[in-house]
Amino acid sequence: MEYRNDLDEFIEYILLERGLSENTGLAYHTDLEELALYLEERGVPSWEKVTHDIFLDYLDELAVAGCQTTTLARKLVSTKVFFRYLSEEGRLSRNITEVLDSPKLWNMLPDFLSEKEVDALLEAFPASVLETPLDLRNRAILELLYASGLRVSELAKLPVSGIDFDTETVRVLGKGQKMRVVPVGKIALRVLKRYINEVRPLLLRDPGVAELFISNRGKVLNRERIWAIVKDGALRAGITKNIYPHTLRHSFASHLLAHGADLRLIQEMLGHSDISTTAIYTHVDNQRFVSIHRQFHPRG
Repeated sequence: MEYRNDLDEFIEYILLERGLSENTGLAYHTDLEELALYLEERGVPSWEKVTHDIFLDYLDELAVAGCQTTTLARKLVSTKVFFRYLSEEGRLSRNITEVLDSPKLWNMLPDFLSEKEVDALLEAFPASVLETPLDLRNRAILELLYASGLRVSELAKLPVSGIDFDTETVRVLGKGQKMRVVPVGKIALRVLKRYINEVRPLLLRDPGVAELFISNRGKVLNRERIWAIVKDGALRAGITKNIYPHTLRHSFASHLLAHGADLRLIQEMLGHSDISTTAIYTHVDNQRFVSIHRQFHPRG
C-alpha cells in the first residue's frame, strides 16, 4: 500500500504542480507501477529499502527480456525523477539513483517566463473590483506566486495571517512542515491588501475559513483551480508557452539569480533543503546567457 500511495501522490504532484501532461503522467505511472510490482515480488518492503544492486538487477532483467535501450533510459528517467521527489519530501534518507548516469532528456524544469511575459501575465487580470472582483483575486494569486516563489500547494493552504504587511513578508508552511519567511514585494502587497479588504469579504461565507484565497462560493481554492487561473492568465496574455503555477516559482528564482541574488538566499526563499536543488537554476541562467550570445554576438 505504501508503494501505491506514494505513486498516487507523485503523479498528482507532477500533473498539478509541475504541469506535465496527462500522457507523461501516465508513462511515469506505468514505469513506476512496474518497478513497484518487481519490488513487491522480491519482498522489498519500501522505497527506502531499494539499493543500487536491487535497481540494477531490475534493469538487467528488463534488458535480458529484450527491453530496448530507449525504453530502459525512459524507465531510469522515471525512477530518478520519482526518487528525487521522495528525497525532497523527506521520505528517503538517501537517494540511490543520484549516482546513476541519466540521459539529458530527464530534465523536469518548467520553462520560465521573461520579465515582459510576467508583466503581461499579471496585467491579464484587471484590478477593477466593482466590475471583476475575481480578476483582482486572480491578480493577487499571480502576484504572490511570482513575488515570493511559493509552491501552489503552499499558496492553497496559506492563511490570511500568513501575510505580514508590517515586515513585508509571508510565513509559509512548506515541505516537511517546515516554516519559512519569504519577502513579498511592495507591488504584490498592494494588490494583496486590496484583495483582503475589498474582495475577500465579498466571497467569504464562513468566517471560520482561515485560508487567504477562496472561491466565488466561499470555498478554499484548491490546486486544480489555481492551475486553471494561471492557464487562463496565459491565454489572456497571449503567452504560447506551456505554463503553470510552478513556472512562476521558476521565474522568481531565475530572475533573482539574473539580477545578482546570492544562490544561498534563493535556496532559503524557495525552501530547498539542499543547495544542489537550487543550483539547477544556475544551469538555466547559463542557457539564457548562451541564447543571448547567439542572438546578439556577430559570430554567435
